[in-house]
Formats: sequence, structure tokens, C-alpha cells
Amino acid sequence: MIKAKWYFDFISPFAYLQFAQFDKLPSNIEIKLVPVVFGALLKHWGQLGPAEIPPKRQFIYRFFKWQADNIGIPFKMPPSHPYNPLPSLRLCVAAGSKLGDVKKIFNIIYGNGLQPDNEEGISTISETLGISLDDINENKSKEILRENTNEAISNGVFGVPTFLIKNELFWGGDSMKMMQDFLENPELFETSEMRRISQMPMGFERQK
Repeated sequence: MIKAKWYFDFISPFAYLQFAQFDKLPSNIEIKLVPVVFGALLKHWGQLGPAEIPPKRQFIYRFFKWQADNIGIPFKMPPSHPYNPLPSLRLCVAAGSKLGDVKKIFNIIYGNGLQPDNEEGISTISETLGISLDDINENKSKEILRENTNEAISNGVFGVPTFLIKNELFWGGDSMKMMQDFLENPELFETSEMRRISQMPMGFERQK
């Protein structure tokens, strides 16, 4: 079996869309689901989130709905976005971050369109998973989530969703075909041009 890690945050509809297409992946992949705090990744790398740029925000929200319709899955954005993902992430961690539980949380947020950081949404997730609301504030859940996020940063993860396979990162849903090609051809990134562009110097750097 090929071992893979999938770093994700429920705040990202891109993660929901990619998760819904796991059945397209080869059957010999063993995926470990790793919930992380996307906001902490953005802060570490000095980035804005896609929903923090108004024109981009409108585009990606339309894209989410278009792609969900295109692949045939239900999609309904919660009443407001971005939202605070910590309650859903901590409940996920408390439940063990299992495939079935992650699917349930995604469906509550983007299938049913519930707001996951208000009382109704948090209670629905808690009851669906069979996890006490007290677990949201458990130090163990907080620590695991913090460790997951730090691990992601140390592995170079800059966005979600991201697969990590054999020390290679595959970011976003549109990288799935690239990842499949890599699995079929592990030498994909070993050509002279791939090596060159992987270490290419910057010719200009704008002021920040």
C-alpha cells in the first residue's frame, strides 16, 4: 500500500470537493486524514486566504457551485463564509478524524449548508458524531490540532487541501491527475527540466 497524508480544513470548500472524489484515486493508497488550521498556514507563509480578496472570493464561490454540479454532488454554502472552523476541527479530532466522520462534517457544512460555528451547527456536528461538546475545549483535541498544523508547516504545506506522498506535495483538487501520474511514474520530477525549475532562482522580488 502507498501511504498518503491528506491535510485539510473544513473551512475550504475545495477540500469538500476533493474529498468527494477520493473514489477516483487508485485503490492501493492508504490515506491518513490530517485536519489542520488553514489560517495558521496562511499566517506562517504570509498569505491572504482566497476569500480575503473580494473579486477572487466571488469567483471561487461561483466555481465551487459549478464544480459541485459538474461532478454531481450536493453543494450549499453556509450563510456566511469564512467562518470559525475550530469547533468542527476539534470535534473531528476528538472523534479520531475517521473517514466516515469527516464525510459527515463536510456534508453538514456544504451538503446541508449549516453554519458550523453557531449553536445549531456545532450541536448538529456534535450529535452526529456522538461527541460531547465538552470535547471542543479539551486540551488534548487542541494539542493534536496544533501538532497537525505544525507538522503540515514543517512539511511545506501552504494551503488546503494538500496530499503528501513520498515527500511530494500535491495541492488542490486540480493536482489529482498530477498525483496519479506521479504514482504511476515516480521519476516524474526527476527530469532535467523538472529539477531545474524546482530550484530556479527568483529574478525579481516585489516589496511586501
